[in-house]
Formats: sequence, structure tokens, C-alpha cells
Amino acid sequence: MTTPLTALPVEPTWPDSGGRPLLFVLDASSTLERRIMESWIDRHRATDLPRGAVEIANVPQSRRRRRSEILDPRLEAFLRIGDDPLLVPMRVVWMPPERDGERRVGLRDLLTLGDPRDPDPVRQHAIFRLRPERVRIVIAEPAPASELRERWASPEGRGRADGTSLGDYVALQAWLALERAERRLRGNRYKVPRFVAEDLTSSRQFAQGLAALARDTGEPFAEVTGRALRYIREIAANHTPYAIDLVAGAIRWLIDKAYTGFHYDEAHLQQIYGTAQDHPLVFLPSHKSNFDHLVLQYALYENQLPPNHTAGGINMNFFPVGPMIRRTGVFFIRRTFKDNEVYKFVLRSYIDYLLEKRFPIEWYIEGGRSRTGKLRAPRYGLLGYVVDSYLRSVSDDVVLVPVSIAYDQIQDVGTYAAEERGAAKEAESFGWAFKAIRSLRRRYGAIHMRFGETISLRNKLGAPDPELPDRHLRVQKLAFEVSDAINQATPITPISLVTLALLSAGGRSLTVDETLAALEPFLEYVKRRDLPTTEPLALDTPERVRGALDALAVNDVVSRFEGATATVYGIGHEQHHAAAYYRNTVIHFFVNSAIVELALLGAGRPESADPEADFWDDCFRLRDLLKFEFFFSERDEFRSQIEAELTLQDADWRDHLQEEPRRLLSSFSPFTSPAVLRPFFEAYRIVADVIAAADTDLTSDAVIEQSVTLGRQYELRGQLQSAESVSKTLFESAVALAANRRLLDAGDADARRAFAAELHSVVDRLQAITALAASRDAGLLDRSA
Repeated sequence: MTTPLTALPVEPTWPDSGGRPLLFVLDASSTLERRIMESWIDRHRATDLPRGAVEIANVPQSRRRRRSEILDPRLEAFLRIGDDPLLVPMRVVWMPPERDGERRVGLRDLLTLGDPRDPDPVRQHAIFRLRPERVRIVIAEPAPASELRERWASPEGRGRADGTSLGDYVALQAWLALERAERRLRGNRYKVPRFVAEDLTSSRQFAQGLAALARDTGEPFAEVTGRALRYIREIAANHTPYAIDLVAGAIRWLIDKAYTGFHYDEAHLQQIYGTAQDHPLVFLPSHKSNFDHLVLQYALYENQLPPNHTAGGINMNFFPVGPMIRRTGVFFIRRTFKDNEVYKFVLRSYIDYLLEKRFPIEWYIEGGRSRTGKLRAPRYGLLGYVVDSYLRSVSDDVVLVPVSIAYDQIQDVGTYAAEERGAAKEAESFGWAFKAIRSLRRRYGAIHMRFGETISLRNKLGAPDPELPDRHLRVQKLAFEVSDAINQATPITPISLVTLALLSAGGRSLTVDETLAALEPFLEYVKRRDLPTTEPLALDTPERVRGALDALAVNDVVSRFEGATATVYGIGHEQHHAAAYYRNTVIHFFVNSAIVELALLGAGRPESADPEADFWDDCFRLRDLLKFEFFFSERDEFRSQIEAELTLQDADWRDHLQEEPRRLLSSFSPFTSPAVLRPFFEAYRIVADVIAAADTDLTSDAVIEQSVTLGRQYELRGQLQSAESVSKTLFESAVALAANRRLLDAGDADARRAFAAELHSVVDRLQAITALAASRDAGLLDRSA
């Protein structure tokens, strides 16, 4: 018999057996760990216990599992004994050194001896002898053998799958119980699953699903099962506390290096978790930068909250980034898997597993990063999987959390501008990641994260019902509601407002004082509507405006010219896309006002017999033209929003709309439509001209390619007022609108020409409002005229 080891500074108490025999189930990665636990048992067991009242068996080690490791035969033997022992899982946990009052891994550990939570046997002996306060024994929630046997054999829920022995099942349950117990010791930020593959494959439901697939496809069951296991390993995140701590430290370093601050409401984040303790959370952030996942991950870490399971494209799974971020919670999904039924089944099962276990999930509702600054149209795939899980009663509710992540500036904007003008997207790779980190040598201002109003699936869809009618339409409405909530939570930054003012200048460069004057009506509009801002918009002094302009000039978004009498700032031809990116992050707040301006101009035509009716027809016609760009409310709500815009400008608008719509238009301040909508309608006009000139069927790709060429021609001929109108993303939206109107199919040349004429008419109105604004600025037109 080995000599008992000395007691640890902190030790657990002896479990209450309730009169049952005790079977301690040890999960040990080394001889020392086993000795530590056996010594504790010897020291604490009562001397008067009868023989056989306390037994010990081992399970395969969970920390460094080996394929050749077999189950302890004593465990199977004890499980067959009729006295129904109480199984008590045990594990030794190695704590990191305490630093600044907290035990967590730092970047220095990566460069020294590796993970202090998982020391090799030599380091274990050193820690045990020199730093015993870092060694803890964890005892998980005990369970009677009879209860485990019943659950193993149960035909429903998570019972025995074919080929899974009772001993294997008990070992898995011991691991899972120990993970929960260790999590309570380490903290909630390490609430992560460790045995996804084992837990999934031990489910009878999973095995039955694979059997059904094998039957439907005609493939051998073993082959289908083998593919499913490979897909689980390909998809599933593999969190480790070591990687979570290391990456959190790296994120903090990157934020400090590139940004002046990271601002969010910690109390609001805690409130979201507090009100959804019994339901899984799904975080749906906006996607402007590859920083997005990192900043949300750090906010959760900083608040002692568990990391999200974040869906990432398989293109990000390259060495060394892929293996590292997988260990912090990213799970990788293929871009296409339409005809792969086994893959779809595994992905659905994985989503079910995460929701059932209430692990938080995250993905980008837009699918990919926005190249224009405004939200992209939502993708429905993963949201549909979550909705289906809910409808199948995997969870009695799921809470969606819209998240807006806004930046004063981002390092990607130059790349986005090039892609918009036709450059190929750079493939993700180690070199790409290295260049991205190097680009952080500049400062980009601050990061601002806001949470939108949460959305309960139970409130939106009712009680779970797999036969829910109009399921696809309901998913679409949910996605649009999420996108709108993100937009409404997005704060207006000083940079976004300054770029809006500069883009409203009609191509002229402005002094600081002129920029200040151009900003004044926009600041007043933001104030009157009580729109969200990152801070009180401190753009009311020349010094503050100069600071914002200089920040843009440093990153080549605007040009700065030191003149003899003043410094002027302007947006050059090659800078339009970059400047427009920041304006577009808040453009949704100004779209309805811009639509009102265009509709008022149309309602004021001399031939109009009913100006008010013409105004509303135009509002809805413009809304329909832009429905692939912006998230408009339902028809009645949209009308109410338009009325609110009119009331904001003129309380007596109803009288003026019927009698003098153009007089009502002249009272608007600021004029927003040229700066806000011109790029979109000029881009749409280019696409409409390409379609109108064709007499054959067209493909989307062909129209976009021809539109890029025609757009550059229009630029050279001076037929475009905005350089950002030559944009692949805007062309894609215009093509989607044309396809929606069935204009890509040859056969209705008149409809194609009418579409082009409609866009030309809108662009002409924009030009007229530009002239109206110039007349007012020159003092030739009074606001009350």
C-alpha cells in the first residue's frame, strides 16, 4: 500500500451516501492524480465502514484520451452488483497561478511551460510539492447505479444507442458531471461542452436518424455513421479554457493597439443573461469587420459569461487561425451542402444539442461582412435551423439578441472600396491574417457595441408546433425584425455624420468652418428625432470638427490640403467608396426623409390633379424600388413613419401637401436625398440601361459585369454625380429588383424600357433637389418661400 499523501489546503467534504455503498469513479490523467484522490478517500472514510462500503473504479481519462485505453473492468462489475451503489465521480483540477486576484492563463504561459491547467506529470509533481494551493479535488453530483442503468436503457431522450455499453455510458455521464462541477470552480466563463461527439453519438435519436438516412439513401449504415462522425469533428467547436484565456488576452492587446476604447453597457449585457436564464440565447451581430466576433467574445469574457458557439465559414479554417479559434468557440460550416443529407443532419443535430444544453450561439444574420457599411440582406439558413429546433420542442423558448457593433473607423475599408469597384476578394490565409494585424499600426478611434431589443421565439411563433403554417415566411419576418433591431440600435458616430456632411457638398472641398455649417442641420435633425449616438455629438466647435476630419485624413478617407489662408478637406474620386462606407452605417435613419423629398417634388408637378394622392403613390413606388436595399416596415407602419417625417418638418403639412407640395419641400432642412439616395438610384439606372439595351435573356452575373463596364463609361463621360455608384453590391441589389420584376427574361422590351425610364426620372429628381439646395445655400431661395 502506498504512503498516503499530505492533505491539500482546500479539500471537499465526504459525500452523503444515504446508506448506500459508495463507488468512487476516478477520472485521472496520471499516477499522481490517482494517488491524490485515493489518498483523500483513505483520509476521509470512516474507520467503521463495513468491507465493500467504499470501492474505487477508473474511467478512461478525459483530459488526454487514447484510442487504446479501455474501460476499467471493475466498473462494469460493480454496475452489475445488486446493492445499487452511489457513483461519485472525482477529478483533480490544476488551477492557474493567481495574478491580480484572479486565476487565469496569461500570454506569458504560452511562451513558457504551456497550459498550467493541464500540466504534464513532471510539472504536476512540482506543483503539488511547491504550490499545493493550486491543486483541487472536484467531486461531481453523485447518482445511483440504478438511475444510470435506467437512463441508459430508456427508449426516449438520451438513452442507449446501439453498441454503447452501460460502462461507456456511465463513463460519459461521469465526464459530463465533472465538467459541470469543474465549471462551478473555475467560473461561468468556461461553461463549454467538452464531449460533443460522445454525447451526440450516445443518443438513441441520433442513431435512429442515421439509420433512417442509410435506409433512404441506400448506403450502408456503417458508412453513414463514419461520415457523420467526420462531419461532427469538422463542424463542432472544441473550447478549451487555455485557448479562451489566451485569445482573450490577445484580443485585449489588439483592441488597445488599434482603438482608443471599447464602449458597451455592461449592465444591459448582464440583464440579457439574467432575463434568459432558462432559455438559450442566440446573438446576432452586425458584420462590419473581422474584429466583430473578437469584441463580442471579449465582452462576454470580461463579464464572466460563457463564450458563444459562433458559426464561421469554412474559409476561415486555415492554419494556425482555424485550430485556435475553434478552441475558443467557432464552429465551421461549409458554404454549400445542399445535396448532402448526412451533413445537414449532423448540423441540425449539433444545433439541437447546443440549444437543448442552453449553450449560447452566435452568427452573422448578414452571412458575410458588409462591403458598403449598411446591413446586408439577411440570410435565413441558420435561423431556419434554430426555428425548426424550437418548433420540435428542443427548447421551450429561444431568445434572439440583435447586436450592433459600430466602429469610428475600420482597417478594412480600403479593401472594401476596391472590391466594390470590381477587384477580386483576397482569399483568407495566414498571410492575409498577418497583413490584417500589421494594418493595426494606425489608430481607428473607438468601438461601440449596442444590444437591440431581444426577440422571443415563443412570443413570435407561439407554442412549439412542427406543423407551423407559413414557416418560411415566418423565418423571413424574424430575420427582417432582427435586422431592423440592429439598425435601430446602431449609434451615430461623429465620423459617420462628418462623412455625410462632406458627401452632401456636391464634390466641393470644405474648410473646417464650412464643414461645421454643413453639419449644423444634420445635428439638429438627429437631436429632433432623438436618434442614438455614441456620445453627445461633440461637433459644435471648429476644434472638434477638425479632429474628426484629421482622423479621416490619417486613414486616407478624405484629402487634406494646406492652403495659403485655410486648410480644406474633400473626398477625392478614389475616396468616395470609403467615405460612403461610414455614411452608410447610419443611412437608414435618413432614408424615409429622402423618400419624402423625392415624393414631394413629384407631387408638385403642374399636371398633378391630386398632389396628396400622387405623393403617397410616389412614396410607395420609391419604397418598392429600394426594397432590396433597406428594411422597410409594413405598409401601414411605413405610412405612419412618413407622416412623422412630415410633422417633424412642418406641423401643418397636410394643408401644404395638398396646396403647395414644393413649398413644403423648400422648408426641409437638411436636404438628404442627394447624399443618401443618389448612389443607389444612379447604380440602379446603370443596371436598367444594361437590361433595356439587351434583346435576349440575361443572367445576373452578365448584367453585373456589363454594369461595371457601363458605369465606368458613364464616369468618364461625366454622367454620374457620385463615384460610389459604380458598385458591385449596388448592382447586385438592382439585379435582384429586376429579377423580381421578371426583367431578366427577354420578351417584354416595353417593361425593360419602362424600368429604365423610371430610374432616369428618379435621378432627374435628385438633380433637381441638388439644384434646389444650391439655390438655398446661395441665398436665392428662402426656406419659407
